[in-house]
Amino acid sequence: MWGGDGAGRRRSDEAHGDVPGAPRAAVPAGWRSGDDGEHEQLPAELVAELEQTGYYPQLLADVVLQSLAGEPLLDALVHLETTFDADAVRRHVTVLALTQTRLVTAHVDDHDPAEAGAAPVAVASAESVPLRDVRSVVVGHRVTAPERHRPGAAPQELTLTVAWGTLNRVDVEPATCGDPECEADHGYTGTTTADDVSLRISADAEGEAAVLAARRFARSLTRGTRAPRP
Repeated sequence: MWGGDGAGRRRSDEAHGDVPGAPRAAVPAGWRSGDDGEHEQLPAELVAELEQTGYYPQLLADVVLQSLAGEPLLDALVHLETTFDADAVRRHVTVLALTQTRLVTAHVDDHDPAEAGAAPVAVASAESVPLRDVRSVVVGHRVTAPERHRPGAAPQELTLTVAWGTLNRVDVEPATCGDPECEADHGYTGTTTADDVSLRISADAEGEAAVLAARRFARSLTRGTRAPRP
């Protein structure tokens, strides 16, 4: 398991060979960066989680490794989401990677090929956010039978929303005056919500271990962003 108090750093250092006498992790060549970072590797725990998604793990690992740029990894969260269109199944993988100074978010999505019958297309992207720029970490818990809840137990569903000001969601609806008989036009009203990354993890769909992993990462991220801004 990852750890938010330095265990992830120790594992990352071991994977880089920085701990004297530590065995070098047997990581496939596909998870080593090329060019300047020839000897960099992802921790074995993260490699295994990417492989478990079954969705272009080498591509996503390469994007994450490139964005880390050699900085040791403290914690990470991998989330696979599958959606269904009218005639297709879409997959979307998000990786949140935490270092001492940054939050790296990486995504891989299905995309339709330019021509019918052509090879599948995946689009990968990554963003690196300084921890000092993270504005909020919101953790929502959905608990069934709350009267029977015990400390430390996993919620039925957990939603992790992280905002740093790049994306905002605007919800607009017609304004009213409160009079159900009034037919006047009162314009529109709306709310703006910072929503750069939002992940919903369900114990029913993904298992209790996935919910606990998301809660652990949220704690690590919250701890990393609690330092006062300069």
